[in-house]
Amino acid sequence: MTVMEHKEQYMEHLHRYMGHIESHVNKIYATIHEHDCCILSDLDQMQRLVSEAQNFAAVYYLQSHLAPYTKQYINLSLAAQYLSEKRHGALIAVERSDQLDPYIHNGTLIEADISHILLETVFYPGNPLHDGGVVIRNDTIHSAGNIFPLTDITYQHRKLGTRHRAAIGLSEKTDAMVIVVSEETGRISFALDGQLFVVRASV
Repeated sequence: MTVMEHKEQYMEHLHRYMGHIESHVNKIYATIHEHDCCILSDLDQMQRLVSEAQNFAAVYYLQSHLAPYTKQYINLSLAAQYLSEKRHGALIAVERSDQLDPYIHNGTLIEADISHILLETVFYPGNPLHDGGVVIRNDTIHSAGNIFPLTDITYQHRKLGTRHRAAIGLSEKTDAMVIVVSEETGRISFALDGQLFVVRASV
């Protein structure tokens, strides 16, 4: 599937979600003044639809940013989504022009095809490699368990964990795109050019 076909499919699904949400809103408006009406069930259904639409949009947003970096953007985004739902922390650097070797340490060579199942296994709590970062090189899982450099940046209204500081730190020194999943909140973010962007707020 090409990037354009993927975008068209995304828009089709999103329009469907929006249509269902609009239908629920209209139903609530039409019955809200009835004395024996209870809208709690309708609100629950609408909340579920909105949550599904948010998750769907978040995955597409991540895939759109990954697509220029790797052909394996779908597998990477699926892994991030699964890890987010399970609240398993993750740190994945997609190497581009800049070699990452001078900035990473203590990694274990993997050299395997990218699959979301393998990435989910690497970051499963208890796996010896789950606390380190994965490096994606030439559309393969090059290594895991790497230590990335930490940023010195501090945010006044937000405390950054080690994974987020490592993601920003590596993106400050290289042109890599670094995906990070918070084990505390399930938040998916990515670091690029020393900045952190949130894809999915929480689960």
